[in-house]
Amino acid sequence: MTRLNPIRPPLVVGIGGTTRDGSSTERALRIALNGAESAGARTHLFGGAFLHSLPHYAPESASLTEAQRELIEAVREADAVIIATPGYHGGVSGLVKNALDTLEALRADARPYLDGRAVGCIVTAYGWQATGSVLGSLRSIVHALRGWPTPLGVGINTLETRFETENTCSDPKAAEQLATVGNQAATFALTFGAGRSTAPVSRTALAEQESAAPRPSRAAKVLSLAS
Repeated sequence: MTRLNPIRPPLVVGIGGTTRDGSSTERALRIALNGAESAGARTHLFGGAFLHSLPHYAPESASLTEAQRELIEAVREADAVIIATPGYHGGVSGLVKNALDTLEALRADARPYLDGRAVGCIVTAYGWQATGSVLGSLRSIVHALRGWPTPLGVGINTLETRFETENTCSDPKAAEQLATVGNQAATFALTFGAGRSTAPVSRTALAEQESAAPRPSRAAKVLSLAS
């Protein structure tokens, strides 16, 4: 497993879970985040209880709750993200999708949405039918948010695989795959520009900086061309 040694360890943010405490989805996400930590990354988990506290995303509303701000600022700082969702009737859960819709607040950033970030994708479902289709759907959402899905995405059939505690999985192969997703997210974070010493600057701030910068006079331009 790759071990990172950056000046500033990359931050991997986990988003996922259900309304049920100790859900298989959230426990699968925790194992993936453990894999990211083993690779040397910092992690921050937004589990089911937190996601349930988020209000419905309303594009016409300019005000944000403290929970919405916390999620937005964490993802803004993140170098990579891991998303875990249950497969509900062939699609991503509303709980997880609402959290992703909340990231619309990042649209004007220098790195809008999930741009420049590796994104791990995990799906749990009670049977194999939903795992593949929902995993493909989740990857499409990541692409729409300008993220880079990690090469490995994991589908877990909870009819066969159990998560008895926060950090245990009845299927060693599934646990290994989840840890690999975390490792890839952390490792690729460096490739996509992790370890930045400065905070992201919004497009508005960049425009203001450019307009405030002194511009060379016509004479200076002529001298520059003649030299």
